[in-house]
Amino acid sequence: MPETRFPIRYFAPALLLVVGSLLGACSGGDFGRTREDFRNDDMHRWIGLEATSSVGLRPSQFQLTDDERQLRDLAYPLIEPPHSRPAWKSVFGDYQPLPSPWRQAPVFDRTAYGRALIDEPHRSHASRYAQLIDDVRDDISRLELFYPSAIKVLELDRRRNASLGRISELSPRERADAVARMQENSLIVQWVQQCQERRVSSYRWALERLVLQAPDPMAADADRLIAELAAQTAYPPVAARPVIEHPVTTRG
Repeated sequence: MPETRFPIRYFAPALLLVVGSLLGACSGGDFGRTREDFRNDDMHRWIGLEATSSVGLRPSQFQLTDDERQLRDLAYPLIEPPHSRPAWKSVFGDYQPLPSPWRQAPVFDRTAYGRALIDEPHRSHASRYAQLIDDVRDDISRLELFYPSAIKVLELDRRRNASLGRISELSPRERADAVARMQENSLIVQWVQQCQERRVSSYRWALERLVLQAPDPMAADADRLIAELAAQTAYPPVAARPVIEHPVTTRG
């Protein structure tokens, strides 16, 4: 009986599927979450480095404290634009560096979020309202976690700033690093606040278009939540004000 041979090209699609599934199983955690071994303690350290370098300041060489690390971890989801990553990037697309609002970047487009929300396939207009409400509510919850962390870090920075004149044999390098770290922490708080101002503007534009295209009583709930987020952003806790002010402006 003659031996049957199959060209390798017949196996290529199946082979790719098998390899892809194996890679996905190795790289991704449960339900598509990034596996813990892909994380590291200083995975968001770049936020402070980007903040200072974008306004022409030198970064601090001090190691991050636990509180400073937590501040950066809590800041990341608040500075990342909502729905900025497609679902297929949920494993490999996490934790990408983002430009600070002080970079010379294109003017902020407040319509981008709303256009994506409206253009994405949805079963009904109610699901669009529900998505908007969920996104705003998530930001409110994240800010409620972020501000206590910011207050703690900035309060410790105030103590650090007050101690500079009392530390014996303080070298110029040590002083410069201490000041740089305080500037860095303050800029991160400002970064979050500016991103939230932009989000409020984007959410309002999206809600206006939803009401225009598909009026629904759910609009009242969305409007109330957006107003709550706007108030949290416009009137942060007094203790969350930067320790070292640095005049910065944004475009858009």
